[in-house]
Amino acid sequence: MIKKALETIEKIEQAGFKSYLVGGCVRDLLMGKIPNDFDITTDALPEEIMKIFPEAKYENDFGTVILAIKNDNGEVLSVFEITTYRSESGYRDHRRPDEVIFEKELDLDLSRRDFTVNAMAMRPVSESRKEKNKYNFKEINLDQDFLKKFNLVVPKMELVDLFGGLKDIKLRIVRAVGEPVDRFKEDALRMMRAIRFSAQLSFDIEPKTERAILKMAGSLKFIAKERIKDELIKILKSDQAYEGVIRLMDTKLLQYIIPELLVGSGMKQNHHHIYTVLKHNLLSLKYCPSSKWQVRLAALLHDIGKPQSMKVIDGQNTFYNHEYIGARMTRKIMTRLKFSNLDIEMVVNLVKNHMFYYNVGEVTAASVRRLIAKTGRENLKDLIDLRVADRLGSGTPKAMPYKLRHLQYMMEKVQNDPVSVKMLKVNGDIMISELKMDPGPKMGAILDVLLSEVLENPELNDKKILLKRVKELDKLDLVELRAKAREIIEEKREEEDKDIKKKFKV
Repeated sequence: MIKKALETIEKIEQAGFKSYLVGGCVRDLLMGKIPNDFDITTDALPEEIMKIFPEAKYENDFGTVILAIKNDNGEVLSVFEITTYRSESGYRDHRRPDEVIFEKELDLDLSRRDFTVNAMAMRPVSESRKEKNKYNFKEINLDQDFLKKFNLVVPKMELVDLFGGLKDIKLRIVRAVGEPVDRFKEDALRMMRAIRFSAQLSFDIEPKTERAILKMAGSLKFIAKERIKDELIKILKSDQAYEGVIRLMDTKLLQYIIPELLVGSGMKQNHHHIYTVLKHNLLSLKYCPSSKWQVRLAALLHDIGKPQSMKVIDGQNTFYNHEYIGARMTRKIMTRLKFSNLDIEMVVNLVKNHMFYYNVGEVTAASVRRLIAKTGRENLKDLIDLRVADRLGSGTPKAMPYKLRHLQYMMEKVQNDPVSVKMLKVNGDIMISELKMDPGPKMGAILDVLLSEVLENPELNDKKILLKRVKELDKLDLVELRAKAREIIEEKREEEDKDIKKKFKV
């Protein structure tokens, strides 16, 4: 895509305009990274850009033309944003400018950007350009060893760096362009972006910029929850997710994102834990072995229900059923922040089931099948990763004890056993065609009973055996069937809950 981006710049300049790579892609190239996206800035107006690239689209009021880069089969490989130089003024909604003015000079465009490391522009060197030294260009060669790894040949580049971005890359700091408070008044989300960049790049935040975040933190409440959610996900995906959340807390931003977490500050736990609830949640995120942001979020929230469930019994703080309270709170938090239903269900499921009981000498294959049926086969590795995070976040030195390794073995052993009605060897269609049963709720109740019995003994999952059992169950009325299925399932759940509470006293 670098080659395509440089070709796009050249095509704009051949039409008589100035054009540069700008923003994050410049920062990444200077740091020896392949950019995920390429942004281009130019003095050409949107209508003029559209004449150069008729296939592009212009559907906004901010001077940004969208150019899709496709392969020979018409598949979109990347999307370039080509934006006219602009200045902005007035940010009454703390996000969008009230007025956008198209400019003819690059410096006016760069001065409106958020951070120095994102306020640089770059293009190939050309001796023919009259304005060559206008912005004190620095001629640079990108890291050739880095480029060779990707079979890339990039010419010497002109770097426009009016605010010390290259120096800040070397110092590894995130610094606002100009006056930090002004930048955050323009778009309050930039405060989260500063922390996100520090987490993604492993940079510190420049002190004056950090003080401005602390001062302006309250303006985050004006930002759309979807945008906050997107930045939070990027922080959780980063290599320094823990450090990012700590910075959110230290700068007072976290209280406008997940205030429920802060309730656990100073709350002591029982003798199984050496940390407060809040510190334990934070350390669980730190030691989470999964790279999935959903699992990391579950690690951060897994004990969020403890403050609401806390009771003192025999002089000890106890937290019975905190996982169910935490699951409800997690659903409320994620719904408030506009997460997708799929992500909500995944994280809530992990929080709700993180207390699963497993003792090598007591747990059977049937109980493992019930665990799989309850949590979903696809979530088992995530659940174990969450358990590891929970252990390490409690100060336990051994992340993967023998019993968790044994659980992995048992899961592998029973992976093909039936754990849902869909995996039974009979279904509604078979019951109708072979037993001439009438469709209705009774059929579903019978299948629930069959599943509860097969969970205990997978060998019963045989078509002939099940059809015989269907005939027996069909003699019972619907109320009896439902009661029977509920009796078996609830009995197992009560056994597991008693074991959990006895084992952990929480």
